[in-house]
Amino acid sequence: MSSMTDALRRTPLYDLAIAQKARMTSFSGWEMPVQFGGITQEHQAVRQSVGVFDISHMGKFVLRGEAILTQLQRLVPTDLGGLQPGMAQYTVLLNPQGGIVDDFIIYAQGTDRADLIVNAATTEKDKTWLLAHLSGVELEDWSGDRALLAVQGPDAVVTLQKFVEEDLSNVPKFGHLEGHVLGKPGFMARTGYTGEDGFEVMVEPETGRELWRSLLDAGAVPCGLGARDTLRLEAAMALYGQDIDDTTTPLEAGLGWLVHLDKVPEFIGRDVLVQQKQDGVSRRLIGLQLTGRNIARHDYPVLHSGEPIGKITSGTLSPTLGYPIALAYVLADLAKIGQILEVEIRGKSYPATVVKRPFYKR
Repeated sequence: MSSMTDALRRTPLYDLAIAQKARMTSFSGWEMPVQFGGITQEHQAVRQSVGVFDISHMGKFVLRGEAILTQLQRLVPTDLGGLQPGMAQYTVLLNPQGGIVDDFIIYAQGTDRADLIVNAATTEKDKTWLLAHLSGVELEDWSGDRALLAVQGPDAVVTLQKFVEEDLSNVPKFGHLEGHVLGKPGFMARTGYTGEDGFEVMVEPETGRELWRSLLDAGAVPCGLGARDTLRLEAAMALYGQDIDDTTTPLEAGLGWLVHLDKVPEFIGRDVLVQQKQDGVSRRLIGLQLTGRNIARHDYPVLHSGEPIGKITSGTLSPTLGYPIALAYVLADLAKIGQILEVEIRGKSYPATVVKRPFYKR
């Protein structure tokens, strides 16, 4: 085995994936399953019944400190004022240029505690950023110490309920609770990255292994990063490092709904967003629909009348819709729904239509 593979981190469920003959890949410094039975089969399981993902690679922080949400408020453009214990908020950390340091979820746990789930690739960067901008706050990093499973699909709640003492049907979307999974302490949040209902479950590693086996026995289909990518793309959910990064602002990325300028008087990068709101953005993230099997991949040029006007950030053949879809940044005046553009694929141009996002909604 190469030294590169030796350097990759492994989740508590790694050997269970290997035992199931999962195809592995390197992702954000971790060795992760890209697929088990096949991407399309896994994708359809989540859309039609229930799939389970090992997402233990994601960053997990517990922040403790007085008025913790008030402190976090200075780092994000989203109003956290109404966030009560048991509620969660998807938002973005911004740099002084208004660019996105990371997108993440804040889980409110009371006045002096908040849990954060951040991207695997940005865990260290986020930790450094938070510690540099928060004062009197203790950050506990659970990233390598907990298993995290995503149980997603129309049958997710009823399947997971068999192993959880508390009533999951009462938990609202973006709600969460601390309860008991297989008789052990666990954290369950009604959040996900697939466009389907479901829960993300954080438990001790051994409980995570037992839960994975129990869910598969109960009919859940094991899913890898491949299906996670096609599912999130159909739901037009951004992937950090591809669709959004340090150089893209939430207004350019179609995340304007996270920006509450009227309610949040002070946060890092605010002046840039105020200016963009006033002048309009020069580029926008759009959804594209292509024809046939012309799949637009990351970094492929987007053209208008033969001239480059943008770039693809993510693209795939949608298993649910049966045609190719993509996200791309293009000049703002060519971002209107119905606009016909072209994508250059291996030296040839193919038509692409700007369509409404998300591509798929349950």
